[in-house]
Amino acid sequence: MELDTSTLMFIFFILLLIVSIWKIYAFLPNKQLADDDTTDEAQNELNAIMIKTIQNHNENISIDELFVYMVENENFNKEKYWRFNKNRLNKLLESYYIKNPHANCIADIYKETKV
Repeated sequence: MELDTSTLMFIFFILLLIVSIWKIYAFLPNKQLADDDTTDEAQNELNAIMIKTIQNHNENISIDELFVYMVENENFNKEKYWRFNKNRLNKLLESYYIKNPHANCIADIYKETKV
């Protein structure tokens, strides 16, 4: 049985396609990383640290001071949140403001959570 050139090309194409799909799949992440700070649990933990930090300080705290105090907090895991920066803090504050529309600034968060 003699195979045609186009049949051989098609067989090699299918084989190489399977190998290339397997190689791509092998490099895709299959499990969650230990320092993944984008999960809901990590977001909730950062939110709790932020609120606790605001409660422990006065209502006139600036975003820069809040960032420094959050990083210095004993519950702040520096290995897990190594990507945490001021931009991330701003996103945390924005998400808090969206969930709580009556809060517009850090002073509002302080007054709301201090009660």
